[in-house]
Amino acid sequence: MTSKTTGAGKTAVVIGAGFAGIATALRLKALGYEVTLLERLGSLGGRAQVFERGGYRHDAGPTVITAPFLFDELFELFDEKLEDYLNFVPLDPFYRFHFADGSQFDYRASIEDTLTEIRRFNPDDADGYLKLLEKSKKVYDVGFKQLVHRPFTRVWDMVKQVPALLILKCYKTVSQMVNSHLKHPLIRQAFSIHPLLVGGNPFKTTAIYTLIHYLERRWGVFFCMGGTGKLVAELGALMERQGINIVCNADVDEIIVSHKTATGVRLSDDQTMDADLVVFGGDPETCYKHLLPKSRPRLPRSIKKQYSMGLYVLYFGTKKLYPDVAHHSIWMGPRFKQLLSEIFDAKHMSEDFSLYVHRPTATDKSFAPEGCESFYVLCPVPNLQGNVDWSSEGEVLRDRIVQALEETILPELSSVIEEVFWMTPEDFAKDYRSMHGAGFSIEPRLTQSAWFRFHNRDSAVSNLYFVGAGTHPGAGLPGVVSSAKVVEELLTGVEVGSGG
Repeated sequence: MTSKTTGAGKTAVVIGAGFAGIATALRLKALGYEVTLLERLGSLGGRAQVFERGGYRHDAGPTVITAPFLFDELFELFDEKLEDYLNFVPLDPFYRFHFADGSQFDYRASIEDTLTEIRRFNPDDADGYLKLLEKSKKVYDVGFKQLVHRPFTRVWDMVKQVPALLILKCYKTVSQMVNSHLKHPLIRQAFSIHPLLVGGNPFKTTAIYTLIHYLERRWGVFFCMGGTGKLVAELGALMERQGINIVCNADVDEIIVSHKTATGVRLSDDQTMDADLVVFGGDPETCYKHLLPKSRPRLPRSIKKQYSMGLYVLYFGTKKLYPDVAHHSIWMGPRFKQLLSEIFDAKHMSEDFSLYVHRPTATDKSFAPEGCESFYVLCPVPNLQGNVDWSSEGEVLRDRIVQALEETILPELSSVIEEVFWMTPEDFAKDYRSMHGAGFSIEPRLTQSAWFRFHNRDSAVSNLYFVGAGTHPGAGLPGVVSSAKVVEELLTGVEVGSGG
C-alpha cells in the first residue's frame, strides 16, 4: 500500500472525472489526501460515457484496453484485486483489417498466427515484422518503462534522454520506422495505424510510439465485460469505498489563485471549495484560457500547439447478426497518406475515409437485444480549425458510412439499421470542453512530446497540476492513467514504477 504521509491532513480537488482524473483521485487518496472529484457531466468517465438507446448499449469513449496492469495497480493501492470486480477478456484477433481492394488481414494474438497472416501478403515481411517487434521492444524498454511515468517539468529532464532517443532513432516518424522493416504497402498501413488511436498522424508522429506494438504483444488487447462503462462504474465504487467525495454536474468556472498559489476552485453556481492541491484533468489549454485567464502571469510556451484530428462517431444497432465481423475492425479507404494529410493539415472533408468499427456484441451479448448487434463506428475528420458545417455534414457522412459498410462488411445494413445517432467535433467541444473539438488534445509529434507537451506541474502557479491527454505522457488509456503516476512522483519525489 502506498504511504499515506505525503497528503496527511491536506485536501485536494481534482477537476474532471475521466480516467486521468479517476486515477489521480485514487492515487492522491492513497497518499493521505482528502479528495474531492468534480465532474461537469452527470456521470463519471469523462469521454468514457455510456449511451443507452432502444435496448442497445454503446461505450461512447475508449473501447480498446491495453496495459491492463495499470488498472490492477489502482485496486492494489488499497489492497484490493481488480479481478474481484471486473473481467478483462483477451481478444483474438486484436484487429481485423479490411482493405479497399477487398483483402483482409488479421492482426492476431500470437506471433506465429500474425506471421502466417503477413506471409499471405509478402513472405519477406514476416522477418521484417520480427525485426520491427525487436525494435519496438527496445523503444518500449526506454519509452514506456523509463519515460512514460516520469515527470518532464524541466528541460534538463528531456536533455538527459536525448542520447537514448537518438540511438533508437526516435527522431524518425512511426511510418518511417515501419517502412524500414516492412515492404508490402497494405502491411505497412496495418502496422502504421497505431498513432491514430492516440490522435497522431503516423507520417508525423514520433517513432517512440512504435512501442505500442510491443505493448500489445507483451500484454495483449482486452475488452472489459460490460464495457468501458463497467470499468468506470467499478472504479467509481472503489473511490466511494475509500471515501473520495464525488460531485457530478459540478462545472468549475475558476481555479482560485492567491499569491501565485492555487488555493481552491469556484463553481458555476458561485460555490467555492478550498484545497491545498488542485489537479486539472481536462484539456490544459481550456484551463489556461478559461479557468486561469487572470490569475497566471502568462501562458506557458507550450500553448501554441498542433491539435489532433477530430472524431465523427456513429452509433447504431442492427436487427441482424453479423457473426463474421471481428470485435475490432479497421476499415481502410483507398488512400492513406493523402487522406491523413487532408484531415490533419488541410483540415477539410475528403470524398473517402477510413473507419474503426467496434462490435462489442462479438464478445458481450448484453450490448444489444437478442438477435441484434451493437455498433460504434469512428471516422477521423478535421477538427474545428477546419471549415466543416456539421449541422449538415453529420447526416451526409452518416449516409456515406452506412453505404460503404453495406457494400463491404455489413450487407443489408440500410434495411436492418436502427437507433442511429452520432457525435461530431462540435459535441466534443461542447460536452468535454475539448479545444477545437479535437479527439485527443495535442498531436503526439516529437516536438509535442515529454517536456514539449503541457507540463504536469504548472511553472508559475504553485500546487496546480495537470493530468490527461494533453499533458505528459499523452493520449490513450495507458497514457492518461500514467499521467496520475507522474503527479504522484512530483508530489512525493519517489519514482513510481511502470508496472510493465
